[in-house]
Amino acid sequence: MQATLKQGRRLELAIIAIAALVFALLWFAGPAHAGADTTFDTALTMFTDFLQGSGGKIITVLSLGGGLVALASGRFSLGQVAIPVGVGVGAGTGIPIVTSTVTATI
Repeated sequence: MQATLKQGRRLELAIIAIAALVFALLWFAGPAHAGADTTFDTALTMFTDFLQGSGGKIITVLSLGGGLVALASGRFSLGQVAIPVGVGVGAGTGIPIVTSTVTATI
């Protein structure tokens, strides 16, 4: 009989604790504003400017140089020419596409 009373009291305490937790979560919850955070805007701007400017050109030239070295080694493949072109296009136009997609999603 006492075991049942102890178990019932534990159940009541658990229910009270859960109710208090739910009340606290609802009472102290603040509004969430998606996209209002500007913590990393400076880093994002600097990184995208680098990739669209001199950084993108350097990456494209290095990729083209790797393709030319591979061509000179005797292994001809269309991918050795197409990959540097794709890297150049991706560095030039891919950054604004990805940035606008992420901004629109968030």
